[in-house]
Amino acid sequence: MVGRTPMVRLEARGLEQVELYSKLEFTNPTGSVKDRAARYMIEHGLASGKINEKTLLVESSSGNFGIALAALSARRKLRFCCVIDPRINAINEMLIRSLGAEVVCVTERDPTGGYLQTRLRKVRSILATTPNSYWLNQYANPINAEAYYKTLGAELCEALPRLDYVFIGVSSGGTISGISRRLKEHFPKVRVIAVDVLGSVIFGGAPRPRWIPGIGASIVPDILSTAKIDEVVQVDEASAVRACHELLEQHSIFVGGSSGAALAAIRSYFHGKRFDTAPVVATIFPDRGDRYAGTIYNPDWCDQLFGGTMQSGHHRAAEVVADLQ
Repeated sequence: MVGRTPMVRLEARGLEQVELYSKLEFTNPTGSVKDRAARYMIEHGLASGKINEKTLLVESSSGNFGIALAALSARRKLRFCCVIDPRINAINEMLIRSLGAEVVCVTERDPTGGYLQTRLRKVRSILATTPNSYWLNQYANPINAEAYYKTLGAELCEALPRLDYVFIGVSSGGTISGISRRLKEHFPKVRVIAVDVLGSVIFGGAPRPRWIPGIGASIVPDILSTAKIDEVVQVDEASAVRACHELLEQHSIFVGGSSGAALAAIRSYFHGKRFDTAPVVATIFPDRGDRYAGTIYNPDWCDQLFGGTMQSGHHRAAEVVADLQ
């Protein structure tokens, strides 16, 4: 059930000059693109002998990868310890625990004001004190990128006879590293655009508090050194949230913040540009929106963080979410 996700043509306001497609990765079994890496990395570890039925798998996760690993570990009857922090979405934490994972929550902030570096220190501490433990390490393990090279990257190549641009959100770096290499082989002239948010340090930005999980990071992932990136577009989180509301209200697509960031980046990149032939543009919608009902789709949360920068439409988005519930 993992992979072979649908691709849709998206006729978005202000993007009439391009032919835009999106892979709906939230249709994977646990609701995100991370199912691909979780399955591939666990199967590879078992096949290579790096892990066995008694191994403790360890990973730091803000949500989706932790959920995917918890589900796949339970299916393969493996132990899994997920290191989280206080900013984790309550629904994500509930799912990780309910799927049988051990959970360790760090509370000390790192020098950037976030928790990622603290989480990684805790992972290393667990490894040092636990025999037969294995860190999947989505930030540096090349098998993470290989998962996307062989699955999602291959599917994009099969689905599109031509591709001029691809926009991919960056966090741990595995998705863009694997996809970009596969696409560059198949479409040598494709432009790979990395999507990041303000406050992330991945591409040299100054650190500041960020509130949307799944995009941006407070470290530069080692795995990103293998990515083939042509340009970077940074968006502010308010624009990402507005784009999420737009996708729900105008297209009935219910997604998380990294999807909104991708759409906001595409709109910013192509604003004012005209073409004789519409370029073919692809993007990834990594996860679904139900886990963000209390944040991205909550008008009080939006008003508290973004104030007057949000448009009134987000109140309508909250009504739609209430109806769905």
